[in-house]
Amino acid sequence: MPKSRIQQINLSDTSYYHCTSRCVRRAFLCGNDPFSGESYEHRRDWIETRLLFLASVFAIDVCAYAVMSNHLHVVLHINPEKIAKWSNLEIVQRWHKLHKGTLFTQQYERGEEQPEYVLKHVEESVATFRTRLMDISWFMKELNEPIARQANFEDNCTGRFWEGRFKSQALLDEAALISCMAYVDLNPVRSKVCETPEKSDYTSLKKRVNSIKKYSQKNYQPKELFPFVGNPRKNMPDGLPFSLTDYLELVDITGRIIREDKRGSIDASLLPILQRLTISSENWFCIVTEFGKRTGNIVGNEYSITHYCELNHRQRKPPKKSIRLLA
Repeated sequence: MPKSRIQQINLSDTSYYHCTSRCVRRAFLCGNDPFSGESYEHRRDWIETRLLFLASVFAIDVCAYAVMSNHLHVVLHINPEKIAKWSNLEIVQRWHKLHKGTLFTQQYERGEEQPEYVLKHVEESVATFRTRLMDISWFMKELNEPIARQANFEDNCTGRFWEGRFKSQALLDEAALISCMAYVDLNPVRSKVCETPEKSDYTSLKKRVNSIKKYSQKNYQPKELFPFVGNPRKNMPDGLPFSLTDYLELVDITGRIIREDKRGSIDASLLPILQRLTISSENWFCIVTEFGKRTGNIVGNEYSITHYCELNHRQRKPPKKSIRLLA
């Protein structure tokens, strides 16, 4: 039996999740529709702008994203440490960037004096807002609903724009995380929309590369995205447990192999990330080109998945083939 979304997303298992949303009725999120001849390229900007705005409001970090013609990918990181530092006033201010809130929370934000019973109501509202601001379901709702309304208005129609609710995958370990991020960043290359990863518009990799070029600093990273902070170590800052330089090199080499339309071979000596995560170079190409086909709603190596199933009392496991890809 399928598990509810609240059971699929659990911080005790992992704080990283891969989410996807796809359009219905042959609708185009962006790009050129071959059936109608219409161009919806401007909608790419809608989704990227909204996504990065939400990252500045929620206690959820954007690790990677790719906006495709009829679907989108995003790798998210839930950050409970960040939201724990926010005061009640900051929680209210952030929520009001999305919704009006209540009369009482509006008064609270303005600093108006309130009686005790009103303050109690405000505290209850703040607790609700705090929970929502670190909830992936709310994040995706705030991302998808405005886009659907804009697209329906532009298309002069009503009804569903998205194919049901978003799909999510729990990324249980570092190997699953970097495999999924590379898969997302390489979506345009794999679809032959562009020739190389750095030319793939409306992806997190392109945004990271543009920031490096703009500021002429090798390790400069955009504030809107969850930063790369290097390999795991003591007193490690908040961020992705990889080197930015290593990741860019890994994706660049992989993207060129994909674009050449041949399996080729990857020299593992050039890819320190694969060495550290013990992913064979032969398996890597298969992972980043068939991640969606080979994985279920939980992704990781055999130990991570076994541990997850034991904690969550699950008997069924993903196919052994998908597990071996991360071994």
